[in-house]
Amino acid sequence: MKRIGLLSDTHGFVHPELPRIFEQCDEIWHAGDFGNHQVAEALSQIKPLRGVYGNIDGQDLRITYPKTLRFHCEEVDVLMTHIGGYPGHYSPEVRPVLQVHPPKLFVCGHSHILKVMYDKRFDMLTINPGAAGKSGFHKAITVIRFSIDGKDIKDMEVVEFQK
Repeated sequence: MKRIGLLSDTHGFVHPELPRIFEQCDEIWHAGDFGNHQVAEALSQIKPLRGVYGNIDGQDLRITYPKTLRFHCEEVDVLMTHIGGYPGHYSPEVRPVLQVHPPKLFVCGHSHILKVMYDKRFDMLTINPGAAGKSGFHKAITVIRFSIDGKDIKDMEVVEFQK
């Protein structure tokens, strides 16, 4: 079993509570818009980090992190990208991938809107953790913790902070 800490859209900000929030996690996943390399470094000092770059990220992050990341965690096929959309409204770049070979878990960011939705059409869970930074229109900072146990995605919880 793996415990995952998931966040996106930090925009150069690492909330001081993240080390405590992600203490019991095995990995941290960042769905893009780190903002700067210092954010990635700070998160990787908490736990091992997987991530993708976002539309505001510079060359230094684009060299280090891919635009799209596909991997297995336990027995779950995961696809992560920054601009992905949600069921019925996927981005044009993601839609063909989902139609040909959908993952079990699709993770994206960009919208600053927390969404956890099951897509019956592709038999996959879609997660957008909202925004973990101060920049943007969102009213609260949100991150998600969950477990992957074999094929099961479970124990999902949202952690929210005032902006």
